[in-house]
Amino acid sequence: MNHILNLRREKIELSNQFNPQHNQQGAPSRPAPVYPPPVSFKEWMISMLLLAIPVVGLIMLFVWAFSGSTNPSKANYAKAALLWAAIVVVIYIIIGIALLPAIISSLNSSNYY
Repeated sequence: MNHILNLRREKIELSNQFNPQHNQQGAPSRPAPVYPPPVSFKEWMISMLLLAIPVVGLIMLFVWAFSGSTNPSKANYAKAALLWAAIVVVIYIIIGIALLPAIISSLNSSNYY
């Protein structure tokens, strides 16, 4: 029985020498995941400066969110910022529609001399 186990181990070791994609037990191993480099401090500072400029910031959010070459963490940040901006705009519209009758009635009832 030991002879059979030794032959099996030798076969696995031999196959691992010629096929490095297998681990010690002979099972296929996965390649290590490749992660993008983190966004540097300098790049974040420049990004925040660009976002502070009213129209340029909005345009850059769309560029970063939907560009294929943008770092994934910056792209996710831009998508989240756009989503929050859309939520705030919807809330403002709802509040404006709710307050519109009160504003119109106060303008019609006031007497300006």
